[in-house]
Amino acid sequence: MPTEDKDTKEVAQGNGHIAAALEDIIALQPVAPKPELYINPLISLLEFHARVLEEATDRHNPLLERARFLSIFNSNLDEFFMIRMAGLREHVVAGIGEPGPDGMSPVEVMSVLRARTLPLLEAQSNLYNDVLRPALAKQGITVADYDELSSDQQKAAQEYFDRMVFPVCTPLAVDPGHPFPHISNLSLNLAVELQEPNGQRRFARVKVPNVLPRLVPLPANGSGTRMRRGHERSVGTFIWLEQLLAANLGALFPQMTLLEVHPFRVIRDADMEIQEHEADDLLETVERSLSRQRFGSAVAIFANPEMPQHLRQLLTDNLDLNFGDVYVTHGPLGLSSLADLYRLDRPDLKDAPFTPHVPAVIRTSPNILQAIQQSDILLHHPFDSFGPVIDFIRTAAADPDVLAIKQTLYRVGNHSPIVEALLEAAEAGKQVAVLVELKARGDEENNIEWARALEQVGVHVTYGLIGLKTHCKVALVVRKEGDGIRRYVHTGTGNYNPSTARGYTDIGLLTCSPEIGADVSELFNYLTGYSKQTQYRKLLVAPITQRAGLLALIEREIKRQREGGDGRIIFKANHLVDPAIIEALYRASGAGVQVDLIIRGMCALRPGIKDVSEKIKVTRVVGRFLEHSRVFYFRNGGKEEMLIGSADLMQRNLDRRVEALCPIEDEAIRTHLLNDVLEAYLRDNVKASVLQPEGNYVRRTPSKGEPPFNVQADLIKQAGNESEITVSLSALPKRYRKHLSNYGRSTLRNS
Repeated sequence: MPTEDKDTKEVAQGNGHIAAALEDIIALQPVAPKPELYINPLISLLEFHARVLEEATDRHNPLLERARFLSIFNSNLDEFFMIRMAGLREHVVAGIGEPGPDGMSPVEVMSVLRARTLPLLEAQSNLYNDVLRPALAKQGITVADYDELSSDQQKAAQEYFDRMVFPVCTPLAVDPGHPFPHISNLSLNLAVELQEPNGQRRFARVKVPNVLPRLVPLPANGSGTRMRRGHERSVGTFIWLEQLLAANLGALFPQMTLLEVHPFRVIRDADMEIQEHEADDLLETVERSLSRQRFGSAVAIFANPEMPQHLRQLLTDNLDLNFGDVYVTHGPLGLSSLADLYRLDRPDLKDAPFTPHVPAVIRTSPNILQAIQQSDILLHHPFDSFGPVIDFIRTAAADPDVLAIKQTLYRVGNHSPIVEALLEAAEAGKQVAVLVELKARGDEENNIEWARALEQVGVHVTYGLIGLKTHCKVALVVRKEGDGIRRYVHTGTGNYNPSTARGYTDIGLLTCSPEIGADVSELFNYLTGYSKQTQYRKLLVAPITQRAGLLALIEREIKRQREGGDGRIIFKANHLVDPAIIEALYRASGAGVQVDLIIRGMCALRPGIKDVSEKIKVTRVVGRFLEHSRVFYFRNGGKEEMLIGSADLMQRNLDRRVEALCPIEDEAIRTHLLNDVLEAYLRDNVKASVLQPEGNYVRRTPSKGEPPFNVQADLIKQAGNESEITVSLSALPKRYRKHLSNYGRSTLRNS
């Protein structure tokens, strides 16, 4: 662990509750990581994706939910290659072979990842071809191969091709006059080998149009009914668009003989690198980087086993790849398109929908600001409605006594009621300041559009700090009350995005604590101006106080264990890979502190090692909702301390992002989060897996006489039974009924 320097000490002393333990950290000497104590993070992350695939195989899940999980697995795998494998391959190509804390070189990691990916691809192909596809057909949802269509269906498919597909197709020849075309990231293509009348062989690439639905619906009776994009039914027959295109290639290549037709996909490096220090205008720089992103270097080719060797060679040569970068899978490529089937009106094949809960203090108050005056309010999404978060901003926008609204925006989605409320506030003459993180991966285009829209109505828009990504989730409302002002704060673990609030588990806090409000004000000064703030009253802020603060809290728990023997730490996060944090947790275990870690994705810590991590248990929960909340609990000798926030335990979060952890000061909320959330996750014996010292996970199952316990299902029950919800809905103001209708009554995505 790195030695803490004088500056770090001064920074951390701004938080009085950690200053006392800081001396223990400063006294420690740096410890070189021991490779045998670490799991490679990328291997751990791939195991998480494998666990998602396992949900698709689970017969206890409804059929369309299983198809959805298979879609999510494919989407996750695409991102894994675009970001993780791309970065790894870049190190390999550049000859950067320095091993990580786990001792593995990039070449070794890439070899292990490929060896693990190949059986996953085989498993997902077998699952689709042999299990899900036949099961869907039994339910009246047929995904047919072209040669399985009836003559009437082929006639309807032909009509669709002539009317919709043919006009948007562009065959691209490859010869001395036609260079090998650029193949965009994630595109689905047909590699076509042809023969001219004179016998000469040619190669062409045809891109499968991504402006059309991948799964083409066919009329059940072949009556020639026109097929509309987004057409939803409860049953039906579908065909993959690439098969329809392949069956009609003669229309694109008249007078030519088709010899070989094979689908393939290319995945490219999609991780943007922006030279911020050289940028005159960050917004314009991000825009230019986005336009170049589709030209990132190729990382992998996905193809069917039937593709002959000479076509694979042609692709790898032109994409500057090796045969080892070709991944073979049977059946349709890019099964993320199975998500389209989820739009079918088949509630019998999906998880039962539920109505999220609205806390009683909000239901019974004239408005949400008055509710916050009464007490701090916890919102646990999706079990609690996201509607109050939207109403928090909308109420502030309409309140004549509100002077200012400040907010960070990371991922807000395409149609954002939050941004609409901020626009209304600015148009009403309020001071509105918004930090839009332009570098939020995958949301750059959305964020650029929102930034421009906000600027047009006079919102003060900033884009963050040079060299740091702003990841914290905070909103501040400043309201004139009497002779002074009161600050209202929302902070949490998730984005201001109603869509992800339906499918991600996140925790938010609404408070008007003067000290937290003052901290958030100073945090915004740090983000929008030249503030050199180094001390905060309550918040732990990265990259300033968060690392030192968490380490100090761990050391304090070690000290408590030695004094009273009752040390306890519970962390819930997405990822745990930071060596300094891991070393501190190893020290805690060595001192006898009970450490429970609920880690969704990457975990580089090895639990259960004698004399090192015997007191540490790592649990992973993968269920209906994507686990996304971050909670940090310390028993502190009975004076319990708990923080929530946006940060994972990674070097990038602690050192290269602006993050904020906020204490939960209300005792009732702390007790609820500990007993009904954290401890409940640790009791799950249906969707939980436990990390073993060797790095593999073992599914937890009920022991003899123990009832099954699914924590996410239990949290849905906690949100309220049907009769209570009915009464609550009828008593709610119209705005909450609308929010619940928009954001609560749907089955939820997991990605």
